Amino acid sequence: MSELETVNRQTTDQTKAEKGAPRVPRGVYILTAVAAVLLAIGAIVSFATRFGERRALAKETETLAVPAVIVVHPKPEPPQQEIVLPSTLQAFIESPIYARTNGYLGKWYHDIGSRVNKGDLLADIETPEIDQELLQARAARDQAVAQLDIAKTSAKRWETLRKMDAVAQQETDERASTYEQQQAALASSTANVRRLEQLESFKHIYAPFSGVLTKRNTDIGALVNAGNTGTNQELFDIAQIDPIRVYIDVPEVYAPEVRRGLRADIQLASLPGQHFPGNVARTADAIDPTTRTLRTEIDVPNRDGRLLPGAFAQVHFAMKVATPLMSVPVNTLLFRAEGPRAAVVGPDGKVHLKAVTIGRDYGTEVEILSGLSPSDSLVLNPNDSLEDGQPVQVAKPAGGTS
Repeated sequence: MSELETVNRQTTDQTKAEKGAPRVPRGVYILTAVAAVLLAIGAIVSFATRFGERRALAKETETLAVPAVIVVHPKPEPPQQEIVLPSTLQAFIESPIYARTNGYLGKWYHDIGSRVNKGDLLADIETPEIDQELLQARAARDQAVAQLDIAKTSAKRWETLRKMDAVAQQETDERASTYEQQQAALASSTANVRRLEQLESFKHIYAPFSGVLTKRNTDIGALVNAGNTGTNQELFDIAQIDPIRVYIDVPEVYAPEVRRGLRADIQLASLPGQHFPGNVARTADAIDPTTRTLRTEIDVPNRDGRLLPGAFAQVHFAMKVATPLMSVPVNTLLFRAEGPRAAVVGPDGKVHLKAVTIGRDYGTEVEILSGLSPSDSLVLNPNDSLEDGQPVQVAKPAGGTS
């Protein structure tokens, strides 16, 4: 077979095959294209949804990372208020009484609680050693008197002989010097006698001022040593309790209003319902740099003796406040090593830790002397980990109040 015939036969077979195969409808192609488009659109929508959810989750996480806080504002205090300060009553005059000589206590005449007047005899001390030293000193003084008389007579005699040129001037001067030495010896002996007589007088112990005995630390036969050093202790304690002193430490903010004559009211827990009026007697006129307070003394009449030294008391007096004061809840403060701090939310939504000075403690609230203003927004119950500059969200407290 020739090459031409072969080609014709192949062409004829291909034509017959095409005529015998079924034709694909046009709508099938259209449906296929639509399905492909829908799948693409679904994929795009699914991707966009997932991306939006991720962005929303990230934004919500970022929002939740900023803590929500409740804020309150400082409460101004009235310009005139009653100040209550703690104190301890003290005797107007109080003194321990020590022995000034050595010996044994022979007798005591007053016990604790006894009211004595100035000069009353409190006790006697037996001093046998001092007694003997005094007798010896008096004898030495008598001896010095006798020697002085001899020296005086001898000096006069030698002075007379010198006028007659019977003796030398040197011998006359020696006699005069001996006379002066005996005068000095007599003066020394007399001073020693007076010293021992003074010690002898210390065997009698007298009250230095009128008051009440608050202690008696000795008894008959006890060994008494002079002075207040070593193991020695006072024999008695005496106190004058009318009037009675009351010392208080007034905060610096009230110091300008404290003046002499300011009326005060003293109250004691042991005497409920009773008031004891007094007046400011004096102040230290200086602020203590450690406590920032003014030491103030109030004198209170105590004729009936109901006020006892050492008792706890509260001093009440009204005064004007020169500097505006505020009070805040105690749970708005942070107590750190650098001092108390208040967490204030600023207009920028960030926390600013302000140093504050605390005054009186009211229990659930405390007085703020400095560091805050009435418009400050204080974080209620701040977290100990709160830092300066940290962003926060201000939330409304339960009940809708702010």
